[in-house]
Parts: sequence; structure tokens; C-alpha cells
Amino acid sequence: MSDSLKPAGRYRYRILALLFAATSINYFDRSLMGILSPELIEWFGWTNADYGKILVAFQIAYAIGMLSMGGIIDRLGTRKGYVLSIGIWSLCGMLHATIGRGFSLIGFSLARFGLGFGESGNFPAAIKTTAEWFPKKERAFATGIFNAATSIGAIAAPLVIAACVSWSGGERGQGELMHWRYPFLITGALSAIWVILWLKTYRKPEEHPKLPAGELAYINSDSVTEAKVTPLSWSKVLPKRQTWAFALAKVTDAVWWFYLFWGAIFLARKFEVDIKHMGAPFFVIYAIADTGSIFGGWLSGNFLGRGWSTNKARKMTLLICALMILPVCYVAVTDIKWVAIVLIGIGAAGHQAWSANIFTLVSDVFPKKATASVVGIGGMVGALAGMVSSYALGKALDEAGNTGFFWAFLVAGSAYLVILGLVHLLMPHMNPLDDNLDPVEE
Repeated sequence: MSDSLKPAGRYRYRILALLFAATSINYFDRSLMGILSPELIEWFGWTNADYGKILVAFQIAYAIGMLSMGGIIDRLGTRKGYVLSIGIWSLCGMLHATIGRGFSLIGFSLARFGLGFGESGNFPAAIKTTAEWFPKKERAFATGIFNAATSIGAIAAPLVIAACVSWSGGERGQGELMHWRYPFLITGALSAIWVILWLKTYRKPEEHPKLPAGELAYINSDSVTEAKVTPLSWSKVLPKRQTWAFALAKVTDAVWWFYLFWGAIFLARKFEVDIKHMGAPFFVIYAIADTGSIFGGWLSGNFLGRGWSTNKARKMTLLICALMILPVCYVAVTDIKWVAIVLIGIGAAGHQAWSANIFTLVSDVFPKKATASVVGIGGMVGALAGMVSSYALGKALDEAGNTGFFWAFLVAGSAYLVILGLVHLLMPHMNPLDDNLDPVEE
């Protein structure tokens, strides 16, 4: 099939819009705990270590879910698998609103565990859908678009919280924390609407009655035709160096979760930002992050359009991302609030651009029937890295005060360059694998 084939339709962008919406809901739900954390710690009387344990419950479940959900989605298909995932996370998200003060630590841990298991299905399903619905040359850009929705959810969360949550005594820590349950209930309605639209809209491209034949040909124009066989087992996927190159790149998820779950605590303690004024800093951080996600997806696609190999285009983009993130090392040592916020935003933008390209790495290399499983394995490794970092940071903040944030930002800024070097050693070339996971020449 000629690479010059032009698309004869844009139905695939309706599917992309649904991926964007699901990821927005996912991150709105996920972000609520992080934004509310300074107030919830105060209201429930938790230590930093207690809060870290609640995050660990989420991340353990996310790791388990990444392994199991990836395989489930490969077997059920994205249509049914996505509905299962969003149903679980929405129910468990709403369960947060039922927890009382006497049962708070165990209750939140259990609710976060369920939320983490359900939310683990979002990215395996979305990456698999992108591999099904977009030609290889457009996948990084498409991934960058729906990956940008993580910032939309993270921006919406503090705005909703500021609108409905407050202390009855006015000052933080005085009186009762009012209406904190409301934000956890909102995602149930949003998720129900999404499920209806998804079931009405989604089919595989080759089975979709509304997809023009010309657009189907364009979608398949630069992909290897795959046999319709049973999805590959973990025993086939796990030994591949390419699987572990992706998994190593996903260790950087710990940095993203650090921004998401500890960012509000850092701003509250370092710069005394309260719940009513948390929206503006998070808007700036995640608006910058959105730009990075879309730019990162566009950049590697632009390199490919210039005739670069997939290997060179993806890795050069990852190198640019890693260099862009380095200034985050200085966040904890600045005393200027907006300098710190912009530096975090630049780091988050670099991470999102990095994330869009490493997700695309999976669909560049692996056959479509293995993508969700490989994304799941990588996500499991990222969740384990986040679990270790959350527990360690909680302990450090209790024992050494805010000095713990200095080391956290130092690691957050420098990790990407080190990890990129290791990824290149594991996978010096990015030759695609066939149905049997044997290398084929492009």
C-alpha cells in the first residue's frame, strides 16, 4: 500500500474524541485525592506516611490491574474491555464519598485500591484502540491528543473542588470540611454518558458500517497485515527485550504521580496555597503539560515525515523531552512561587511528550494483538515505581520535613536521561515484530 494514500474520511477522529473524553474522566477522578490531600490530611488527622499508604493501595491495585486488564482487553476487545474498566473505576470513585472519619484510613485505602484496578484499563484500551484506528504515521499524534486529556482532568479537579469544598470555620483546619464528598460523585454521571456513546459509536474498523472503504485502506496503509489468531500469552511477550525497554521507560510514571498526588501538598507547605487558590497553579501546570503532549506527538511524526527511521525519530524526540525536564531539579530550591509552578509545568510537559512517544513505541514494534498486554506490563512496572516513591516520600516528609521535596524534585528532573540511555541499550533498533514476535524488516 502506498504511503502517499490520502485519507478518504475522518471517522477515526470520532473514536479519538471518545478516548480523549474517557481519559479526561479518568484523570479527573484520579486527581481528586491529590488536590484534596492537604485538607483531607488535616480533617482526618493522617500523617504523611498514612497518606503515602493510601497512595500505595492505589498503586498496588494499578500494578495488578495493568497486568490483568491488559490481557483482559486483548481477549475481550476494546469495546467490552473499556466499558468494564470505566464501570469499575466509577463505582469505586463514588465509594470514596461514603467513608466516615472513624474508618478513614482503611476506607480510603480500599476505595483507592478499587479505583486503581479499574483505572488501570484506560491506557491499555486506548493504546490498543489507537493501533486499530490509526496508521503508524499518525499514532504518536493521536496518542498525544488523548494523552493531553490527562491534563484536562487534572485542571478540572481543582476548579470543581474550589467551587464546592470549604471549611465551615473559614480558615483551613478550622471547623468542618464541608461538601468534600461531592466531587467524588460527579464522575458516575459522566461515566454513564460516556459508556452510552462508546457502545453506540465503537466497532473495529473492518467491522464498522459507517467507515468509508477509503479511510479503512488509509488506516491499514502502513501496517503489517496480521492473522486473526488468539492474543499472545504473557509467556511469549515477557521474554522480549522490547517489552522491558517499554517497561523501563514507564518507570517515569512515578514522576507524573508525584506531581499529581503530592503537588498540592508541596504548594500548600512551601507557598501556603490553600484549597480556594489551588486552581490557578494547577491550570498553569497542566495547560503547559497539554502543550507538551501534543507537541511531542507532532514532533516525532514530523521527523518521520522527513524520512527519518522510526528508531531515530522516536529516540530523538525522547532525548529532547529528557533535556527539557532537567530544570525541574531546581523547583524545591526556588522561593518564587510562579517560577516553581512554571518549572513543574515544563517538567510535566516534557513528561507528557515522553509518555506519548513511549506509548507509540509499543504499537510501532508489537503486533496489535499484543499491544494491550505490553502496555499493561509496562504500566505495572510504572505503578510499582510510583508505589515505592510514594511510600518513601511520605516517610521522608514525616522524618525530615520538607527536605524530602528537594530529593524528590532532583530525581524527577534527572531520571529521564538515565532511563533513555538504558532503553537504548535494551533496544538499539526498533524493528517491528510479526505475529510470532520475530523481527521483520521495514
